[in-house]
Order: sequence, then C-alpha cells, then structure tokens
Amino acid sequence: MVIKRRVRSSPGHANRAPTAAAGRRERRRAETREKLFQTAMGLFAERGFFDTTTEAITEAADVGQGTFFNYFPTKHHVLIALSERQIGKVTLALEQAEAGERSMRDVLHSLTLAITTEPTRSPQLTRSLLAAFLASDQVRELIGETLARGRETIARVVKLGQQREQIRTDRDASDLAMTFQRGILGTLLLWSIRPKGNVASWLEWTFENFWDVAAAKGERSQ
Repeated sequence: MVIKRRVRSSPGHANRAPTAAAGRRERRRAETREKLFQTAMGLFAERGFFDTTTEAITEAADVGQGTFFNYFPTKHHVLIALSERQIGKVTLALEQAEAGERSMRDVLHSLTLAITTEPTRSPQLTRSLLAAFLASDQVRELIGETLARGRETIARVVKLGQQREQIRTDRDASDLAMTFQRGILGTLLLWSIRPKGNVASWLEWTFENFWDVAAAKGERSQ
C-alpha cells in the first residue's frame, strides 16, 4: 500500500499565488487601457475626434470592439481620461515645488510643456478636442471641474513661489494661476486655427510673457 503524504501549505504560500495572479491581471488591464488611449489619441490627431469611430480605435489597437467599452463607456470618456492625466501632471508640478529642489520658473516651465504634449500632436487634434469638449454637456462639466482643480493646484505652486520670494506677492496666487491657464489655452486655440510656425516657439513665448507678469522683480531676468 502506498501512503500518500499530505503536504500542508503555509498560509503565506497560499496567498502568494492569487496575489501574483491578481497583479498580472491588473498590469494587463493597465496595458490594454494605455494601448487603447494612445491609439485613440493618435487617430484623433490624424482624423479628428468626430471622424474617429470606436471600431477604428479597436481595429488599430488589435482588440475586440467590446474591449473598448470595458475601459471607456463612450468615446468621450477618452477625453475624460486625458483630463485626468493633465491633473496628474499638475499634481507632479506641486510635488516638485514642495520638494524645493528646482526653481519655480523651472517647475512652471516644465508644466507648460507637459500639459501641452497631447494637444500639440496636431492642430486638428486640438481643434477636435475643443469641439468635443463643447459638444457634450457631461464632458464639458467634467472638463470644467478638471480645469478648476488644476487651477487650484497651480495656485498652490504659485503660493509656494511667493513664500520663497520667486513670484510677486502683490498679485493673488489664484489670479496668477488663471493667467497661466488662460495663456496656454489661448495659445493652443490660436495655433489650432492658424498653425503657422513652430508651436513650441509659441508656447515658449507664452510662458515668457506669463513669467514677466508673475515673477518677483529679481527673478525676471533669469
């Protein structure tokens, strides 16, 4: 008679496999969502938002059309995902400002470049994004909330700059944050309408104008 020896697994061993499997599933989900997002943004830049279908996105991403709706309930939700990314970039700028390892000018200049990375893929993308924001009440409301959250966070960056005497203190931090936001949005709008010249140069000009307004007197020549 063969006696089978019963092996008792430790609780730690029992928990590791499901955890690892769950981790792999989450990574795959994140990778699929990122692939769909990047594919959609690429097609929006090439064809425009309204001329890009979910079928075209899933075909280009090489996934089933049903997969798209597992991550984005509608095509407009890709834009909401974009706005969430923008908030993440602004939050990172605040963290950098709080760390105090970079000048406020450098932090805000880097933020200017970061939040315009997606819209400046093409003038058509910028135009279609603006049109899409206005076409949906739900998206318009969410984008409005996102802009407000971003502005509040930028104001916190400005406030830190004021405390460190790098940004002028005779202007309210919220007003300067609004000036920063309006400058970028206005530049993107004008560039999308008449895309002549290098958009990077336009943005540099916009930032330098903002810094001339916002910087403390001793910081303006830097």
